[in-house]
Parts: sequence; structure tokens; C-alpha cells
Amino acid sequence: MSIQINSISKFYGKQKALDNISFSAKKGEIVGFLGANGAGKSTTMKILTGFIKASEGTVLVNDIDVVKNPIEAQKYIGYLPENNPLYLDMYVKEYLQFHASIHKLEKTAINDVINKVNLNSEVHKKISQLSKGYKQRVGLASAILHNPSVLILDEPTTGLDPNQLIEIRELIKELGKDKTVLFSTHILQEVEAVCNRVIIINKGKIVIDKNISELKDNKEQIINIGFNYKIEEQFLKKLPNCKEVINNYDNSWTLTFYSEEDMRPKLFDFAQENGLKILELSLKNKSLENLFTELTT
Repeated sequence: MSIQINSISKFYGKQKALDNISFSAKKGEIVGFLGANGAGKSTTMKILTGFIKASEGTVLVNDIDVVKNPIEAQKYIGYLPENNPLYLDMYVKEYLQFHASIHKLEKTAINDVINKVNLNSEVHKKISQLSKGYKQRVGLASAILHNPSVLILDEPTTGLDPNQLIEIRELIKELGKDKTVLFSTHILQEVEAVCNRVIIINKGKIVIDKNISELKDNKEQIINIGFNYKIEEQFLKKLPNCKEVINNYDNSWTLTFYSEEDMRPKLFDFAQENGLKILELSLKNKSLENLFTELTT
């Protein structure tokens, strides 16, 4: 595994920021790492990169212990932190040359990465003169400059306009073909568009770890329905594929079904057979946004 996190916890005084979390990721995976503010995302990423130490547990990158051999592990890691620290008085190309010298890279590596993130028109400007979107590109360029096998991106699409966002999205997807990418974002549509797996963390604990395909293939249907007359719950529970029945108020119900078949026609048939009229009917399939809200509130 490129990333192996084993039972890590992190304490700040008496406050527990991470509570015994474990997960792994392999080459070719783009993992969306989600959570509300303060959930523990950035703390996990900082531990993974060796920026801070876990209070408990172990972290391996390409089978190298990040605590015991931090410099060796960091050779394989590209990291774009959330606040994207840059030397604003340096020119774009000068800044990338500085990073290249740290990694002892050839000049061709700089030109390659400039082309990859589409910085050609900005290379002779000072970083302080760039828009927020282009500053983000410079941060991403420095993260991938040494061609790391593990890429840690904390809010990489912050400040990008729609066109830039599409370009960076495609770049991340391309990079994910032969790297392991851990991708933190608050934009859930980005996760669905870019990632093939999602991990949701809440209050320092992992609450879900699933492939995006599993979420998209979710057969669960949540239907809100209202009738003109009162009906007993026991009759609704007998509907085919019905998993759960909740009475909202009076004659309004929330019904949960598990089926590939659209259950709304069945409800129309049920109403007709029992002499009822349907006053309201709405379908809400579980999306990543619904799931995120459900698990983090």
C-alpha cells in the first residue's frame, strides 16, 4: 500500500482531535477525504506528511515509517496544504527553480510542470501579482515537481474559476492514474467528479469509507408521501421492498425502500386500492451530499 494509517490518535492537551483511525490507499486511487471544519482532516494530512506526530499509532508511506524515517518518506510525498504558503516576493519560475534545487532536479522538470498546470503565461510574474487561482496552481506545481508517488491535496481547488476548476480537475484525474491521491475538499461535486473512493471523518472518527461506485449504485429510495385520510402504519410496512416507515405529522409519511425499481407507481396503486388520494409525493435518493449531512450533523 502507498498509504497505511494504523490506529492513529492525536491529542492537543485533553482534546482528542483524532480517535483511533485507520485506512489505507493504493496506487491509482484518488480518495476524497471529507469532513466538517474541525473534523480532523488537516490533522490527518499533517501527520501523514510528517509535519506533526501522532500521539498514538503508526503511519507508513511506501512501507516507510513517517516518524522513524521522515526525510526518506517525504521524498515520495507531494503536499499542497490548505493555506498554500508561498514566497510572494519570488517570481514563479524562480520559486519552482528553488524547489527543484532542493530535490536536485533537472531544468526540464520545471518546464514540464509549468506545462502541466498551465502556468506558461505567468512564469515571469511575481507570485504576489497572481490571482488566487494562479497561486493555487503554483502550489500544485511545487507539490508535483519531484514526481511523487503519493499526493496530498488539502482544498486544491480553492479560489479557482469554473474554467480553471475543470483544468485542475482533469489534471488531478490524470495524476491519479499512476499515483495515490488523498484529496480533501468541501466541494462535494468535485469528489463525485474526480475521486473513485470517499472517506468521511466526523469528530476525529472515520464514519464511512466506500467506493464512489457503491454510493452511486445505492438502491435506497426515500419517498415523502401525504394522503387525504389517516392510514395505519402496519399497512404501509407491508408495501414491497419497504425498509422503514416514519410518520412526519398527521397523514404525512417518509417511506424508505430498497429496490432498483421506482416505487412511486406502487404507491399510486396502493392509494387507488385503498380509496386514498395522494396529496404530496416526492422522491429523494441518497446523494453524497445527503450522506455527508446525515453523517456529520
